[in-house]
Amino acid sequence: MQTDATATGERFGGRGIAASVGWSRWGVCALLFFATTLNYIDRQIIGILKPVLSKQLGWSEIDYSNIVFAFQIAYALGYAGAGRLMDRVGVRRGYALAVLFWSLAAMAHALTWLIPPEAKLGNWTSSISHTAPVWLMMIPMTVLGFSAARFALGLAEGGNFPAAIKTVSEWFPKKERALATGIFNAGSNVGALVAPLLVPWLTIAFGWPTAFLVTGALGFVWLAAWWLWYRSPETHPRLRPAELAYIRSDPPDPVVRISWPALLRYRQTWAFVVGMFLVAPIWWFYLYWIPDFLNKRYGLDLLHLGPPLVVIYLMTDVGSIGPGAAPSARRSAGGSGPATAD
Repeated sequence: MQTDATATGERFGGRGIAASVGWSRWGVCALLFFATTLNYIDRQIIGILKPVLSKQLGWSEIDYSNIVFAFQIAYALGYAGAGRLMDRVGVRRGYALAVLFWSLAAMAHALTWLIPPEAKLGNWTSSISHTAPVWLMMIPMTVLGFSAARFALGLAEGGNFPAAIKTVSEWFPKKERALATGIFNAGSNVGALVAPLLVPWLTIAFGWPTAFLVTGALGFVWLAAWWLWYRSPETHPRLRPAELAYIRSDPPDPVVRISWPALLRYRQTWAFVVGMFLVAPIWWFYLYWIPDFLNKRYGLDLLHLGPPLVVIYLMTDVGSIGPGAAPSARRSAGGSGPATAD
């Protein structure tokens, strides 16, 4: 027996019809793209400024790696817990909270400018300085300040991708989800591309604290647009009935609560884990260490880091959108989607 959802899916099978029903869903995708762009600008700024910050604040390579580690561990925690938060409070409110807190955390980096570069932990904790290890007492206070800000940033930024993926599942039929995901994910590469063009100019013209303040403040612009524009498809005032029918053209997925151990039985889970395990270290290296490598190995200063970094991240844009477009095209042509778990 043919259901209404199945019949609707047949009516909207062509790419031309998909375009004619409306474009509101792509406006939502644009918001996801810009949020992801800001997400990566805020996280990459420290990599671009590493040569400057290390020189001005007296950081060692270990100091910098500890700051990066603070972000990484917090990001893993935020990423793991954000999905449950989005399910509980809804993506409109949950995404807004994530962007609000990571924007504040990004701006908080600038407060470290108030700490004297020569200040050490031992100077501030004299009561325990006689019993604590020497290496602990010698940690610069600026490192602790940046580590705290990076931890807060990572915890909040971990909500971006779970929120964006949930939004795509609500606003796009299955045959367009891979393409929509590829488009918003390209924002990570665009953010990494914009940062080396914007951050050096802000730093040279106004100082490194201003770079953190300005890039963090951009999140509040996005927040205003998100809060004014975003609603669920059923309640969005500008969504045409034809586009809503197209978005809901797939049979509804059953809502099933899946435990963490149960996820390990799905092949898709392992495909994601293995893929991220192989790709993430390379990508993080490009974000946090390539600017310093170009500075030390080729003598590129802050003014000249931009062009080579732009080339690197522009190439990753192609790799981000291309694989996402392929499954969408295959589905539109009538091919099968990804294999499901047994």
